[in-house]
Amino acid sequence: MEYRISTNPGESLKPLGKIVSGGELSRIMLAIKAILADRDHIETLIFDEIDSGISGRTAQKVSEKMDVIGRHHQVLCITHLPQIAAMADTHFEIEKHLKGTETITQIHPLYGEDSIRELARLLGGAEITPAVVENAREMKELAQVHKNTRLK
Repeated sequence: MEYRISTNPGESLKPLGKIVSGGELSRIMLAIKAILADRDHIETLIFDEIDSGISGRTAQKVSEKMDVIGRHHQVLCITHLPQIAAMADTHFEIEKHLKGTETITQIHPLYGEDSIRELARLLGGAEITPAVVENAREMKELAQVHKNTRLK
């Protein structure tokens, strides 16, 4: 069996496995999962590289689809985009440290202001100004408004 897809209007159908990147494949799976969210019995979905090659409004749309899926499943997503991270109910920070010659990976949850600071880090890069922190706070608040509106 072969899946065929047209990734742009006017293009012919081509084999999915030959024309999509890892990020595109993740987003196609996201679309399928969003359609099937209330019908399947998979408890946890993991998305990595879902933000590959996207930004801005597309990232916002991806986060909204993940929110839909998250109403019926546990969703774990590794992302570097604040638009996607802001929609999360829980944030975790993953850190790698060198201990002698061994690399140690640590994961810990972020709560409240730590979560806002991490969003600001994703937004602001090298220098985190008060304006960037305020923008991160606003992104988190807008995500919460979206969630509350969709629940009604």
